[in-house]
Amino acid sequence: MTVPILEMKDIGKSFPGVVALDHANLDVRPGEVHLLLGENGAGKSTLIKILSGAYTRDSGSILLEGREADLSTPQAAQEQGIAVIYQEFNLVPWLSAAENIFLGREFSTSWFKPHVNRRKAEMEAWKILKRLSADINPRAAIADLGVAQQQMVEVAKALSMNARIIVMDEPTAALTGKECDTLFSTILDLKSRGVAIIYISHRLEEFHRVGDRATVMRDGKTIKTLDLADVDVEELVRLMVGRSLKDKFPKVPATLGDEALRVENLSRGNKVKNASFSIREGEVAGLYGLVGAGRTELARALFRADAPDSGKVYLSGKEATLNRPRDSIRAGLGFLTEDRKGQGLVMPLGVDENVTLASLDQFSRPGFLSRAKQARSARQFVGRMRIKTPSLSQEVKNLSGGNQQKVVLAKWLSSDAKVFLFDEPTRGIDVGAKIEVYQLMNELTRQGKGILLISSELPEILGMSDRILVMCRGELVADLPASEADQETLLLLAAGGGKTIVQ
Repeated sequence: MTVPILEMKDIGKSFPGVVALDHANLDVRPGEVHLLLGENGAGKSTLIKILSGAYTRDSGSILLEGREADLSTPQAAQEQGIAVIYQEFNLVPWLSAAENIFLGREFSTSWFKPHVNRRKAEMEAWKILKRLSADINPRAAIADLGVAQQQMVEVAKALSMNARIIVMDEPTAALTGKECDTLFSTILDLKSRGVAIIYISHRLEEFHRVGDRATVMRDGKTIKTLDLADVDVEELVRLMVGRSLKDKFPKVPATLGDEALRVENLSRGNKVKNASFSIREGEVAGLYGLVGAGRTELARALFRADAPDSGKVYLSGKEATLNRPRDSIRAGLGFLTEDRKGQGLVMPLGVDENVTLASLDQFSRPGFLSRAKQARSARQFVGRMRIKTPSLSQEVKNLSGGNQQKVVLAKWLSSDAKVFLFDEPTRGIDVGAKIEVYQLMNELTRQGKGILLISSELPEILGMSDRILVMCRGELVADLPASEADQETLLLLAAGGGKTIVQ
């Protein structure tokens, strides 16, 4: 039997008020893709941070090829051949792609008068990016790259370390179908060279496509490790959430009311070109498009997070004067951003402060904020959203990614918005939490709220939308009922190969 390249035995880790890991176990073999599965808050991220040297375990042991390993610091873990691609990017925005790939491992011009050899770094970065089929200029600043391109830089950085164990945390969350295929080809290549991959994903369709074995975690404990050839997705989901999930997309048919939102000729540079559409009360309008199509740019311009060049917005039939996000919030718009960490939350603040951030007018009068009212309101939403936190004052930076997303959702529910702009609301959320988000959407539409659902996942768009809008190169090229749409049609329209369809 093959000796595991990695064994994590009886790992324990506690934080103030919460046990994150309770005798957790994980063993990974050379040349396999090992899925690490579980709901948000199950302990996956804590286990990986211990493996990477970011956290120190309270108890247990870690063996590499049968020998006790010192992984007390990130540098020690890297020296042992462990690389981690985190769900939240670990890149320096103002540095180039090449500089990020080799950060901390720069090339020198000479030993006697050392200077950073940027030319060599760019050449080596270009080779790795070419191998990934990534169309990225090594000299381009990270801040100028899209989310998908930044993800490919993270993959390139891991490959540059010649790691023998690579952890991939939601690596396809921001990638298109073609980019996912490229990544999977790279994973197969790594497997053939004996590299072990620990793969964390909430996308059910990826489980059997990429994985060999899976370890399921729940509430900080290892529930089971099993061969994927012997189990179906439904069984994996049951192990992850402790219950059966019969319906992935529990969409309730809409009862449509009056017009909630109308947008006329919204434009912003070449990203959004004369976009016009409307959403009725009780309706979910899905917005689909390939990466770079302009979906997020449309939502940001609508909310006034970015200033549009032109366009009018009508809410409940009346033209709204919107100059900045504060105006949008007061007019009844809520915007759940794609980047929850950078734009959706204030990471050093507590859960209660973040939940009520968009509705402070409800708890304050000039010069005074009622912390008691703020706490009561936040407590209601924490219970309603099943946010796992040891206290209301817990800083959101210490929560899991999925629970951070729930805090963002609670913030906009607290604001009592009339129309919600949801940009990738289930990205990085486990399958159980996704169902909760979908049920929340049903609850909002029953209340007569309108929802613009932006998603890269076609099954989600088809499963939860009443109407579907498609963007291609900054233009809205389709507006059709979800009942008349299918994946092939939407992909063709998004790629610019279909006829414009406007109902």
